[in-house]
Amino acid sequence: MFIIDVSLKSAPVTLSVQRKSPEDAEAAYQTILDAMRSGDHKLVELTCEHQPGKKVSVLGSEVAAVQVYEKSSTATSSGRPPGFFALTE
Repeated sequence: MFIIDVSLKSAPVTLSVQRKSPEDAEAAYQTILDAMRSGDHKLVELTCEHQPGKKVSVLGSEVAAVQVYEKSSTATSSGRPPGFFALTE
C-alpha cells in the first residue's frame, strides 16, 4: 500500500489517501504536482483505495507539499514516515 500525504498552506493538517500500486500512487503524485506547478485554482479530487468512501478535494494552488511513500513497519513511533515532502519550485 502506498500513501500520498498532502499538506496545505492554510491548514496545519495533513490529508492522506492510499493507493494499492506504485503506478497509481505515482499518477496521483504527478497530478498533485501538476496542479501545484500551474498555480491555478484547479480543483484536485483524490479518492482512497483503502477506504473506498474516503474523498478529498483541494485547490492545487493551496497545496504546500506532497509526499508519497510505501506503508511499512519502518514508520517512526509518532506514526510519521521518515523523510520529508517534495516542494515545488
